[in-house]
Amino acid sequence: MKRTIVIGAGLGGISVAYELRQKLPKDHEILLINEGAEFHFIPSNPWVALGERTRDQVVLDLTPYTKKFRIPFNTSGVAQIHAQNKSLRTEDGAEYEYDYLVICTGPKLAFEAVPGAGPENGYTQSVCTVDHAEHSHEAYQQLIKNPGPVIVGALQGASCFGPAYEYILSLESQLRKLKIRAQVPMTFVTSEPYIGHMGLGGVGDSKALMEHEFRERGIKWICNARTTHFEPNMAHIEELNRKGEVDFEHHLPFNMAMFLPPFKGSPAVANVPDLCNPKGFVLTDEYQRSPTYPEIFAAGVCVAIPPLEETPVPVGAPKTGFMIESMTSAIVENILSLERGEAVKTKPSMNAVCLADMGDKGAAFIALPQNPPRNTNWTSMGQWVHIAKIAFEKYFLYKVKKGTSEPIYEKYIMKTAGIKRIQ
Repeated sequence: MKRTIVIGAGLGGISVAYELRQKLPKDHEILLINEGAEFHFIPSNPWVALGERTRDQVVLDLTPYTKKFRIPFNTSGVAQIHAQNKSLRTEDGAEYEYDYLVICTGPKLAFEAVPGAGPENGYTQSVCTVDHAEHSHEAYQQLIKNPGPVIVGALQGASCFGPAYEYILSLESQLRKLKIRAQVPMTFVTSEPYIGHMGLGGVGDSKALMEHEFRERGIKWICNARTTHFEPNMAHIEELNRKGEVDFEHHLPFNMAMFLPPFKGSPAVANVPDLCNPKGFVLTDEYQRSPTYPEIFAAGVCVAIPPLEETPVPVGAPKTGFMIESMTSAIVENILSLERGEAVKTKPSMNAVCLADMGDKGAAFIALPQNPPRNTNWTSMGQWVHIAKIAFEKYFLYKVKKGTSEPIYEKYIMKTAGIKRIQ
């Protein structure tokens, strides 16, 4: 009997496990390994942080679904990968051999890169996990009782900027509804060279659009920001010029701060010789395959993608939901090719689609492909984005429950945006 192991049960891992189970023969085992039995719909975390969702609405116990769809499920996590022997050991001591390994572990959060950052050992909030989002909601409730300055942003080295924009704009919208916005000065602090850069060098007219939105809402911003450290209720930030020199030093007081951290790779994956870059992200070729270990594939945030351009403060390239979905679909097709005795031939589209909710409306950033020159370079704003993200959430949770591997972006979101087909 052959076996493919999928590590990680997030957006990418659950998709590739379902699709492989549907397309491979029944005697080819698909084993899913995850740290815990829960699926977390991470894109909804900003809503959890602001009380618009509860944990139960965005978290599913995967056990009944993996059992229903005949996918063995180990919830202890991976302790060590023996890539040369095509085997691994889980935290509960089980040993498994594999014919193919698909890594979808997502990131580890590197709050330690900035002293005082993070909700566990620091003074800032986060929306990177559901636990963090729940903690952020407690801080939000305290802010309502005791209004004061708010700082939101992304630390140097961060590669995921959309949730920071979502959070500050949705928070601003809620504070207006509560009629306490005037008591809450708001500042957006980002390592991006300009507002709307998104780690993509800008998308369409994103710079002008986001600057206009921030001005309309009275939100100040600091770009090219290198945060040196946080103290209780105080952020210390250096603003760099184009040469990478410090132009200004900011010491910003806050009643509440929410910052996205840089990411790094999972230790069990990072420890495999010649599999990852120095940050622990998996090196892959154009087919999402490891150049060193041809039976290993990887998709999602755990994959090494070089920055789009050099910036005064390091900025990573994002991996959006559609990009992850295209990676997983390519991996499935390439494993099927190998099973037929053929060479791998399917490449992911590497398109970037980001939906940023703003409470009463939203902004969509679409770059096809991610790197210039692009066939589509488009940004739009409106209530349709808010509706599209709600639909994305509902459909993906439905997808997990029903065991379907059907792609969702092109059939719904791209149609809503008026783009007929993705090249």
